[in-house]
Amino acid sequence: MLDVGRKRASELGFSGMEWLQGNAECLSSIADNTYDSYTIAFGIRNVTHIDKALKEAYRVLKPGGQFMCLEFSQVQNENLRWLYDQYSFQAIPVMGQLIAGQWKAYQYLVESIRQFPNQEEFAGMIERAGFAFVRHENLTFGVVAIHCGHKL
Repeated sequence: MLDVGRKRASELGFSGMEWLQGNAECLSSIADNTYDSYTIAFGIRNVTHIDKALKEAYRVLKPGGQFMCLEFSQVQNENLRWLYDQYSFQAIPVMGQLIAGQWKAYQYLVESIRQFPNQEEFAGMIERAGFAFVRHENLTFGVVAIHCGHKL
């Protein structure tokens, strides 16, 4: 995934970024106050201790730095949530089996999404890690959300 991101960034003319792969709960090779921006997409729900990962994100950001997280979230509308749940539990694992031969991996995907904190709960976790001006924006009716916070 990092290789694809690097390639796309290069094709779009972005430069000056450092790409890292590591344990989000323990970024011991990174000094305090190092980065201007910390992004994570569709990964924080797979971290065992989300609070530790958020504290590490805060630690490695410079004052004024921005944390941004794109993650599956909770559909707000009850009727749409019911439809999305039906699709998620009935169709996604089947498609995973048919396309990738991976029923269990796609079942895990659906279950991990449902166990992840909702938008407000996750925003609270970000605030407890020390971030200020925390906000989120729902995309696709809340199927995913972008969360942002700033280190003062």
